[in-house]
Amino acid sequence: MTQVLRARRLLSEWSWLDDHQLRIEDGIITAIEPIPAGVMARDAELLCPAYIDTHVHGGAGVDVMDDAPDTLDRLAMYKAREGVGGFLPTTVTAPVEAIHGALERIAQRYASGGRGAQVLGSYLEGPYFTPQNKGAHPPELFRELTLAELDTLIAVSRQTLRVVALAPEKPNALSAIRHLKQHGVKVMLGHSAATYDQTRAAFDAGADGLVHCFNGMTGLHHREPGMVGAGLTDPRAWLELIADGHHVHPAALQLCGCCARDRVVLITDAMQAAGMPDGRYSLCGEDVEMHDGIVRTASGGLAGSTLSLDAAVRNMVERAGVAPEDAIHMASLHPARLLGIDHQLGSLKPGKQANIIALNAGLHVHQIWIQGLALPL
Repeated sequence: MTQVLRARRLLSEWSWLDDHQLRIEDGIITAIEPIPAGVMARDAELLCPAYIDTHVHGGAGVDVMDDAPDTLDRLAMYKAREGVGGFLPTTVTAPVEAIHGALERIAQRYASGGRGAQVLGSYLEGPYFTPQNKGAHPPELFRELTLAELDTLIAVSRQTLRVVALAPEKPNALSAIRHLKQHGVKVMLGHSAATYDQTRAAFDAGADGLVHCFNGMTGLHHREPGMVGAGLTDPRAWLELIADGHHVHPAALQLCGCCARDRVVLITDAMQAAGMPDGRYSLCGEDVEMHDGIVRTASGGLAGSTLSLDAAVRNMVERAGVAPEDAIHMASLHPARLLGIDHQLGSLKPGKQANIIALNAGLHVHQIWIQGLALPL
């Protein structure tokens, strides 16, 4: 059965197309074409690719580390409401057994599927960090890098581990990067005190980019450009960005848009308090408190975010002056390219999965289709 979605404007991989329609068969886009003359009905003001959140710890009161059987189901439905068609549930620094349990549950949800945003695999954030820029991660649980332990993580995940985050100055980091890349795992650098040169050496070894750029790393200084400087200036580096206005100043968002427009990957880094009222929550086994939507540890440090990906897109447009089409690609095409799945997802193009969102002129989500199926919001 053929499904047709019509829009006043449709965002292709290259530009906006006025008064175009998508044809969908069996969850796959089969054609993009002008709407026939005389057809006045429109399904959306804007039709765009569904977003992909590559870095998310939780939301709607659940945490990826929770072992409740419906955790990922609830998170998948919550993410779909913000226009996310696919996501990587992201672990935190924890005892190895807890990390294994989370990877196993993610692998099971990846294999079984279900309603809501698609689980695209897992993202391991910790325990391979250094203490200086630890964020909310407990340094007493940090571990050294060994190839045998990495192989175990890949095996436990049933080869669904997509990203490993690590500090590039750790012993064996460069050999670990090369090993992970040989196994098809992406490597992001963060929660680290690495220098510019150490970061560039990690990119030379195959690392793919920076974990939430600016946060949890050495900053930009004119005599020591640090990890931020390496990421901004190296064309190989993808830059995760938490565009909530709290983690990164709007001027720094603008800087990323100027220096790395085609390499920014908008993420939420959201934790269980996302979508919930102010109050006390937990992250990395530590009590944290949310006030006015900002989550902090007892010492006052930021502890994840409550950002939604659709809000991140709007913030890049409204606070950083990024063109809407570029901001949308930062949340769709760019994460797909980072993960190496842009032949399947990330843009509206014949042959790709029909993961689609309808937006209004203000870039608010009105409807989402995942593999061609509309979900209630």
